[in-house]
Amino acid sequence: MDLAGLPLEVTQMIQTIWPIALMALIFYFLLYRPQKKEQTKRANMLNSLKKGDRVVTIGGIHGTIIAMTDKVITLKVAEKVEIDVSRSAIGGQQNA
Repeated sequence: MDLAGLPLEVTQMIQTIWPIALMALIFYFLLYRPQKKEQTKRANMLNSLKKGDRVVTIGGIHGTIIAMTDKVITLKVAEKVEIDVSRSAIGGQQNA
């Protein structure tokens, strides 16, 4: 018998589980939670886009939204130059 009357095998099992549980907790707070928060922020940004917004794509192309569907956004990048990009290709909004 060991601590608090627990059998030695149970005490050893608890001592083995503690580091694993601690690593899982660290993983959650340092990796998973911030990633989920950033994912939510990006989804909100993509859902709030509207015609006339200035955006930059993940490839670095700057343009103004002139048309949108659920999956495709049409950008005006220069006079008489329009391109279609996937909604997921939008990297962020530009300040006006």
